[in-house]
Amino acid sequence: MTKQLTTVLDGGRYFEGPRWHNGRLWFVDCMARTLLSISPSGELQEHAAVADDTPCGLGVLPNGDIVVLTMFKKRLLRFADGKLSLYADLSEFATGTIDDMIIDGLGRAYVGDLGFDMPPPPDRGACGRIILVMPDGAARVVAEGLRFPNGIAVSADHRRLVVAEMDGACLADYDIEPNGDLKLRGRFGSMKSPDGICLDQQGAVWVAAFEEDAFIRLDANGRELQRIKVPGRRAIACALGGPERRTLFCLSAATSHEELRQRKSSARIDVVDVEVAGAGYP
Repeated sequence: MTKQLTTVLDGGRYFEGPRWHNGRLWFVDCMARTLLSISPSGELQEHAAVADDTPCGLGVLPNGDIVVLTMFKKRLLRFADGKLSLYADLSEFATGTIDDMIIDGLGRAYVGDLGFDMPPPPDRGACGRIILVMPDGAARVVAEGLRFPNGIAVSADHRRLVVAEMDGACLADYDIEPNGDLKLRGRFGSMKSPDGICLDQQGAVWVAAFEEDAFIRLDANGRELQRIKVPGRRAIACALGGPERRTLFCLSAATSHEELRQRKSSARIDVVDVEVAGAGYP
């Protein structure tokens, strides 16, 4: 049976980084350069604007503060008391544009470093990395050899990290060491341009497959369990939220790679109830 999506927000530019926090879905509009949140009933609130860069990934610190990644100046900004302030400056550390991120329950931020500057060069290869930013601000590289690292998710027990390799058309699966280091377990799945991801309580991964116009649920062996189509729209990111974390928030846009270069895009958020609740981060 095909799951029916319900639209809760339409008419944005390019929504990214959905994170369920404190009864609301937090996210950014990359092109409008705003930090936003929406309630389950559809009440939209704008919290902050990023005047000088493009926001993308989000994370939530253990104390509830939101951290916003900005792509080209390679910064993490903390949103607290109604304003943004510098949380971490990775401009001397990242080798390329930074894209997505996640913060786990211990306050550790895992940040995707593309290894090249956007727009992507045609010969970019497997130069992507994951940078770990500790709560004290110390940063180090914990993964290398990734083909356009995009969405990142961490399990509730802090023992597993999954990252979407957009150019690799798969998901990279890591064990997390107690100190936060990553050890590659393997790769799984096959889909066109995986973007944002989230985990559920069965260890399955929901993947926004940008070029398949669909949100796909995969088990840990890469077997497709479910597919939710958004025909004619690019699937960008997803998160499980709601009171029981059984609501899948699906962020999509009517655009293309060429139109994105021209800043042409129309974003939407749809929701659908699923059987298995979310777990971990986001």
